[in-house]
Amino acid sequence: MGRDLTALFDPRSVAVVGASDDPAKYGHAVAAQALRAPDRRPVHLVNRRGGTVLGRAAATSLTAVGEPVDLVVISVPGAGFEAAVDEALACGARAIVAITAGFAEAGPAGLARQRSVAARVRAAGAVLVGPNCLGIADNTTELYLASDRFAPGGVALLSQSGNLALELQLRGEPHGLGFSRFVSLGNQADVTLVDLVEDCARHAATSAIAVYAEDFGDGRAFAAAAAAAGKPVVLLTAGRGSASARSAQSHTGALTTSADVVAAACRDAGVELVRTPREMTVVLAALAAGVRTRGRRTAVFTDGGGHGAVAADAAEDAGLDVPELGGPTQDTLRTVLWEQSSVGNPVDLAGMGEQRPLCYADTVGALLAADEVDAVLMTGYFGGYAASEGGLGGGPAGGSVLAEGEARAAKEIVAHLTARPKPLVVQSMYPHSPSCRVLAEAGVPVFAATEDAARALAVTTGWGAADAEGPGVPPLPPAAVPLADPGYHGVRALLDAAGVPFPAAREITDEAGLLAAAAEFDGPYVLKALHVLHKSDAGGVALRLADREALLAAYREMHARLGAPAYSVEAMADLTDGIELIVGVNQDPRFGPIALVGLGGVLTESLRDVAFALAPVPARRAEALLRGLRSAALLDGVRGRPAVDVAAAAAVIERITTVAAAHPEIAELEVNPLLVRPDGALALDARAVLR
Repeated sequence: MGRDLTALFDPRSVAVVGASDDPAKYGHAVAAQALRAPDRRPVHLVNRRGGTVLGRAAATSLTAVGEPVDLVVISVPGAGFEAAVDEALACGARAIVAITAGFAEAGPAGLARQRSVAARVRAAGAVLVGPNCLGIADNTTELYLASDRFAPGGVALLSQSGNLALELQLRGEPHGLGFSRFVSLGNQADVTLVDLVEDCARHAATSAIAVYAEDFGDGRAFAAAAAAAGKPVVLLTAGRGSASARSAQSHTGALTTSADVVAAACRDAGVELVRTPREMTVVLAALAAGVRTRGRRTAVFTDGGGHGAVAADAAEDAGLDVPELGGPTQDTLRTVLWEQSSVGNPVDLAGMGEQRPLCYADTVGALLAADEVDAVLMTGYFGGYAASEGGLGGGPAGGSVLAEGEARAAKEIVAHLTARPKPLVVQSMYPHSPSCRVLAEAGVPVFAATEDAARALAVTTGWGAADAEGPGVPPLPPAAVPLADPGYHGVRALLDAAGVPFPAAREITDEAGLLAAAAEFDGPYVLKALHVLHKSDAGGVALRLADREALLAAYREMHARLGAPAYSVEAMADLTDGIELIVGVNQDPRFGPIALVGLGGVLTESLRDVAFALAPVPARRAEALLRGLRSAALLDGVRGRPAVDVAAAAAVIERITTVAAAHPEIAELEVNPLLVRPDGALALDARAVLR
C-alpha cells in the first residue's frame, strides 16, 4: 500500500519553525500561507526571539508550544537544522517539511548529515520532505505550506523546481487547470518521488500527476509506480541528452543515451513524456477533457486551405492518421456544406462560415457521427467573428450577426460533443474570443498554436491500441550466480544455457587445436580473434573459409597480424535471405537493465535504427519493437526476398534480455549480429562487459 503520508497532507496541527516578519525570509512566506486556513487546524508560529509574527504570538521553541504538533515546517539556518529536527520528533511530529538547504547538494559532508537526519526521522516513525525543498500544499485539505498559491483542481504537481511549478500554474490558468497538491521534492532524503506518486495515485481528488524531476532516485521504481497509478502521469525532465556511458565498450553502450532510457521507461510505464512546460500544459489540458479513444483516425476541419494543410501535417507529425473520408461521410458533409467546400480530409468550408456560421457546428456534428472518424481537429478562424464584436480585432466589419451565429455554433458544437463524445481539439487564431471560451468552459481544449492542438489530440488517441498488454514495467528476475568467465565462449555458454541458439564453435590457441576443431564439423568455417575489441573493425573476423586449408591460411595471416591469445573456429551460418539484428542490454544506474534491439551487423552505429525498452523484454513486446523500426519492411521481405521469422527473433530477444537482467554484474551484454532467417534465428556473436 506504500507509505502512510496522512500526516504530511492532512495533519492535525502545523508549526512553522523559523516563522518571520521579514519578507526576505522564506519563513515569512510559508507562515503567511499557513495562516490562510487558521480554522482548519491549529497553526503555531515559532521564532527563537518570541514576540509576534504576522500579528500572532510566536513561541520561542516547539517545546514552548506546549502541545504535540503533527507537521513541522523547518526554515532555519543550516547550523540549527538538526536540533530543530530532533526537537520536532521529541514533540511528537509525524511529518517534517525541511526548507533548509546545504546538505547533499553541498557535497559529501552535507550528504552524510542528510543521511543521518533521515535515519533519525525514520527511526521515529515520521516522514520528511526535503531538505532543500520549497514546501508543500494540498488544496483539498486546506494545507498551504509553500510560498505560492495554487489554484484548486485535479493535478498533483511534484516538482524539483519552484519556478517551473509557478510557470505551469500560469500556463494552466487559461485552460482552467488547477492543482490538488503541490510538493517540492527537494533532495528526497526520506520521502521520494516514488512515495509521492503512489500516494497521489490513491488520492481521490487527483486526476493526473505532473512531475518535473532531474533526479529520479530509483527510476525503475518510479516507472513501476506510474504504471500502477491508474491515472495519467506526465513527466518533464532535464539532462535527457547526455550519454549514459561515455566509455562504453559495445555498440549497445555507445548508442544508449539518457534520453533513450527515459523514453523507454516512460513508454513501458504509460507515462506521457514532455519536453517543455508549455508541452506539459498542453498534455494536461487534453487529459482534463476526459475523452479518449483507441483509434487515431483524425478528421481535420478548417475554414481555410492553408490552415487545413498545416494542421494535417502537424497531426501526422504527432502520430495521428489523416485518411481520406469515405463516400458515405463525404455525402453527408455535402448535405450541410456548399458546393465549393472540400469534403475529402481536410474538410474545408471554403468561405461558407461567413455566410452561415452554424455550418461549423453542422460539420463538427457530422464528423463526430461518422464511424470512420476517431477524433476531430478544428483549425483556423473560428472565434474571429465574436472576437471582432468583442473588440479583439480581426473580424469582418459589421460582424454582429456573424458573431451571434458563431456563438450559437459554439453552443451547438458542445451539444454535438455531449451527444457523441469523441476527442475534439480546437486551434483558433482567436483562442480568447467569447466563442472559443464557450468551448473551453465546456472542456474542449483550445489552443493558439497548431502544433499544440495536434499534440493535445495525440494524447487522447490510441489508448490501448499500441500494446494489447497495456503499460507495465517487467519485473526483474532473481539474481543468478555471477558470470565467472566474461570471455567470448563464457558468454556464449551463458546464453546457450538459456536457449539462445549459436553455430557450433570451439576455442583454440594454436594450429593443432585449430585442425582438431575443424575435424569436429564441416566447413565452410568462420575464424574470430578473441579478446580483441570490435573484432570486425580490427580485421579479426574471416568468413566463408571453404575448407581446412583456407582456415589454416586465414589463421596464420590473422595471428601474424594481431597476435591474439585465442581464436574461435565456428561453423559458417547460412546467410541466405537473412537479416542481421542487434540485441543488447545496458545497465543504467537509475532504471536498471535497458534493452536495445535494431538493425545489426557492422553498420549498427552508422544506421542507428534501434529501439529501447526496459529489460527483460517479453517476446510480444520485442516483436512490437522490431515492427516499429524504420527498416521494419525488410522483415516482411522486399524485392522478392522472403519474410523472416520475426516471432523466432522475438523469442530469442526475450531470452537474451532475461539473462542480462538476471546478471547485474554485467554492465553491457550484446549479441551482434543475431541472424534472423525465414526458418528461425541464430546468434552469431556475443560479448559482455563486467561492471
